[in-house]
Amino acid sequence: MSIGFSEIGFYLFALLLLFITPGPVWVALIARALQNGFSGAWPLALGVALGDIFWPALALLSLGHIADFSTEILFWLRYLAVAVFVVMGVSLMLAPVQAVKADSALTKEGWLPGFLAGLFVIIGNPKAVLFYIGILPGFFNVGALGIMDIVVIALCSALVPFSGNLLLGFLVGKGASVISAPARRKRLNQISGIVLMAVGGLILFMGH
Repeated sequence: MSIGFSEIGFYLFALLLLFITPGPVWVALIARALQNGFSGAWPLALGVALGDIFWPALALLSLGHIADFSTEILFWLRYLAVAVFVVMGVSLMLAPVQAVKADSALTKEGWLPGFLAGLFVIIGNPKAVLFYIGILPGFFNVGALGIMDIVVIALCSALVPFSGNLLLGFLVGKGASVISAPARRKRLNQISGIVLMAVGGLILFMGH
């Protein structure tokens, strides 16, 4: 492999921060956990994990073709990664915290509806590949990645959110209000926003 433990470690840390950034998966997972407990949450987490393997792998393969065409584009994509983290951080800090609501199709009982809901939530968002194309050059020299590197990065991209989603589903299913309570989610958003912007600054610093 061409990637080192420091690169993987930094990427895993960024993935953890991205996980605690609320989005459609959070809404669906919390809604299922509130309605069906942990048994309703884990199938959705599994479906999401498959999508979290697919999109970064596709992004890295696309970036490999971009690298063959122009290394200068990859250089500027690093700055795009910085912009993505800063914008996400600011948006997260300013975003209002709303009540958790999800479409009834996402909260149907049974492991298969839950699994398919998770899969469709993540696969049905083609903007995800553009997101990964934007951030991955900030962590790796994508022009030098081999197949094993891509496999490891894709698995890491799924492992962190999958583990986090399982924990989130378990806590909410047990009635914990640490995540679902609006006031605590607002505080978490503010802290996460600051750290996301710090990650963007660190990517910029490491690029020099």
